[in-house]
Amino acid sequence: QVQLVESGGGLVQPGGSLRLSCAASGIIVSTYGMAWFRQAPGKEREFVVGIGWSDENTYYAHFVKGRFTMSRDNAKNTVYLQMNSLKPEDTAVYYCAAGRTSRVTNKPGYDFWGQGTQVTVSS
Repeated sequence: QVQLVESGGGLVQPGGSLRLSCAASGIIVSTYGMAWFRQAPGKEREFVVGIGWSDENTYYAHFVKGRFTMSRDNAKNTVYLQMNSLKPEDTAVYYCAAGRTSRVTNKPGYDFWGQGTQVTVSS
């Protein structure tokens, strides 16, 4: 049984930082494409950042480039999302996903999803 468990969300002021974690069981993260998506109230779930399954490059959505960093710890079978310079528009539920897809930014390519963790950026 595959499980992706996100943690690290919370309330942070604008300009602050958070680090999200996604601990995997039932899969080996280094053998899957891993990604973070987010969904704000009333909006579609959107791609944030992902590590490609086929090329292991890291791809960022334009709105997080230079602020967010995705990393992977193979020993812990965990991926992380370091978020800096947070803005109110970053408020959303953040989801971790895993899939063997070459289309890194597309939701249908991911087979497994976590339950999400809430990030709220507000003063």
